[in-house]
Amino acid sequence: MNIIAIDIGNTTIKIGLFVEDSERFIRAICEDEDTATQKLGDLLSEAWNQFPVIEGSRESKRNGWIVVSSVQDAWTKQVETLCRDQLGEKIFLIGRDVPLPIEMGVENPAAVGTDRVVNAAAAFAVIEDACVVADFGTAVTIDLVDENGVFLGGVIAPGFAMGAKALHTGTSKLPLIDVTVPIDPIGANTEEAMNSGLFYSAVGLLRVIVEKFAEQLGRWPQTVVTGGTSRLLKGSCDFIDSWVDDLAVRGVVLAYKKYMDDQAEIAELDQKNRDIITKKQIKRRSNMN
Repeated sequence: MNIIAIDIGNTTIKIGLFVEDSERFIRAICEDEDTATQKLGDLLSEAWNQFPVIEGSRESKRNGWIVVSSVQDAWTKQVETLCRDQLGEKIFLIGRDVPLPIEMGVENPAAVGTDRVVNAAAAFAVIEDACVVADFGTAVTIDLVDENGVFLGGVIAPGFAMGAKALHTGTSKLPLIDVTVPIDPIGANTEEAMNSGLFYSAVGLLRVIVEKFAEQLGRWPQTVVTGGTSRLLKGSCDFIDSWVDDLAVRGVVLAYKKYMDDQAEIAELDQKNRDIITKKQIKRRSNMN
């Protein structure tokens, strides 16, 4: 299957190209760049042109699909416009055109960010058991999937940059910092103290939430961590089972494949029902004669 999988986050857009189920590339674009739209259009064209042309197509239509998970409406519209104007193609948006790829056990499934949902679905598809999925990006999300593959929800907290900005804007003297791995947990100056506070708050949050989830499950779940800033935590979280880059992009691919498999099953059932009806009609006509 040929898919361009797009994960539109709060600050970054990731584009994955998969040709015949093989990953060709996954690249990221920062949304606040002045040239973000141009870069996105160029990358979409580059990816789309790697798909084969459908045999016999008079319009040289390519054999592929563009599937999107998004938490940013403005960028969703931008991607739709680029795909329509540059490629002559429509997008398939998860939650609108493609059903959520995992059973939802929350109050309002439509209100859950599809990034959380595709992350959870991708992790469960591999683990096939209860798991915790933590995504460290603009925000931190830590979600639980039970042993039956049901998304139960989780927690949402500020990411590193958001926390640093809150300390800076909410006080008169604290500077704006970039969070790094602390050399020493004891900050010898204001910047180091802020850095340690933000860093170890994230480590502590992840540990405590995984423990709380484990208490509810009655056993320790496998824990998967992803997200742009998750790399900072690797040396401080020995309780994590897997670190997976670009989990959401892979979840987008999984969601569309599941949708296509479900559509194929429905079509097969419809055909069987039509065959049964046809046989009954033939038999009825035979009896009438």
